[in-house]
Amino acid sequence: MLQLLLASASPARLATLRAAGVEPEVLVSGVDEPAVLDAARADGPLSPADAVLVLAQAKARDVVGRVRDGGTDAVPDLVLGCDSMLELDGAVLGKPASPDDARERWRAMRGRTGVLHTGHWLVDLRDDGDRQRDLAAPGPVPGDRPHELGETSSTSVTFADVTDAEIDAYVATGEPLHVAGAFTIDGLGGAFVERVDGDHHGVVGLSLPTLRRLLRARDVAWTELWTTR
Repeated sequence: MLQLLLASASPARLATLRAAGVEPEVLVSGVDEPAVLDAARADGPLSPADAVLVLAQAKARDVVGRVRDGGTDAVPDLVLGCDSMLELDGAVLGKPASPDDARERWRAMRGRTGVLHTGHWLVDLRDDGDRQRDLAAPGPVPGDRPHELGETSSTSVTFADVTDAEIDAYVATGEPLHVAGAFTIDGLGGAFVERVDGDHHGVVGLSLPTLRRLLRARDVAWTELWTTR
């Protein structure tokens, strides 16, 4: 069994992996997300699909650096960073800044369709002979280091035409304040999602088919991550 390290504080991502038979270690990144995006945009416009990939990459690389500085008891085989954003009318919506912000977003989202983008960045640490050099090498955003690769999953989400009272009650629970797009499909917000076109897991925050493709590109079988075989 190979050991995966998840560079995310998201309970939903951890639960998704566990439900799929994968028991990762968790080390949360300390990335300054606005600074990372500002630096990336200095080279030109950044689409929402690219923005989540840039952040996923930054989170994975941050955690890899901490691993190499002794931040974990053992070096994992693989490190996965993820980031999600909701795109609505060309605008990118991360986590709401306040309850009022969450209410405003839901009034804009209700009865409409947005696209939930989730970036995935995988770093393969198994090749001990080369990985120190590769992880220290500078370069442009995607695919510039031989032991790293990434992919964005994008899923259309149609929201219910919820009432103001439902929005107020949902925001009062605090749930939408901690997630991209101010909603969860696997929690209290699930009843407010009418339709999903694409990978359901990507809406939760980690696309299992996307992760499987990334693993296959590194010659890793998905079943090598299962904790029960």
